[in-house]
Amino acid sequence: MTRNSIKAIIVLTLCLIVSLTTACRQDSTRANNDQPIVETGEVSKAYGAPVHLGNLEDKSVDESSGIVASRRNPDLFWTHNDSGDGPFLYAFERDGGKRGVWRVMGAKADDWEDIAAGPGAQPGKSYLYVGDIGDNGRDRREIIVYRVAEPVVTADDADTKRKEPQQTEPAEAIRMRYPDGRHDAEALAVHPTTGDLYVVTKTKNLTSAAVYKLAAPFSTSTINILKKVGDIRIPSLLPGFVTGGDISPDGRKIVLCDYFNAYEASLPESSNSKFDDIWKQSPVIIRLGERRQGESVCYRLDGRAILATSEGRPSSLVEVERIMP
Repeated sequence: MTRNSIKAIIVLTLCLIVSLTTACRQDSTRANNDQPIVETGEVSKAYGAPVHLGNLEDKSVDESSGIVASRRNPDLFWTHNDSGDGPFLYAFERDGGKRGVWRVMGAKADDWEDIAAGPGAQPGKSYLYVGDIGDNGRDRREIIVYRVAEPVVTADDADTKRKEPQQTEPAEAIRMRYPDGRHDAEALAVHPTTGDLYVVTKTKNLTSAAVYKLAAPFSTSTINILKKVGDIRIPSLLPGFVTGGDISPDGRKIVLCDYFNAYEASLPESSNSKFDDIWKQSPVIIRLGERRQGESVCYRLDGRAILATSEGRPSSLVEVERIMP
């Protein structure tokens, strides 16, 4: 059975669970008449309503599984497909307009699940981190995150296609193992200042997600051992079913998502707070509206909005702007 077949079964099972729960529970806090009840916590008042910005124009993107705001190219974003595609990155505009395809040199694509941006080996240079971290069958001895210098996108790149892509600089493979067995994961985040890398798992029992950290700097020549730094429960019927994540550009917030909503946790205001204190906080719900299969979420580069895509074609692009400080 392929990974996509397993995912399809999971999605159908989740839909059945949600449908049965909704049928048995009439709740006056329901978001609208079309949305099933999946929320079990506080809805954030800091964000407005979700806005559909458009669909991803590049038809090669049919399983958008990660999204990140570009650091080198204002108002542009990067995404990639789930398993089944090659090691390709796709640049697009805020309305979904196509801006080009890049092959990540030296990388393989087993089960790419998320993408992040952050510092790297060379100070002052922006890097993209692509997480080959999916493991539905829990049969991988190690997972890999590819780190590659972020390309500069030009107007001529918009005409590139997957058959004739642009090429990135050679990628570095950051090989990792969990300290406590094998896990499936779909969420990757990199701290914008420290460069520390975080993997948030999708647990078997779905009661909470486990958070693992690889502190920078890390080796690209040997296998790195992740360190578990906490667990986090998203306020959903399936509190461990995390499918994407990102750290805010100021390093003070984390956003996670599942198939239904986004969930944001913030550091306490105390100046003594360390970033890993964020995993002790209770996330609030940020509604993303209807999505076919939501597996990606990120902050806009200014930190004032959250964007999300959906697997399937056309891939819908949604933005939720912050309306409070």
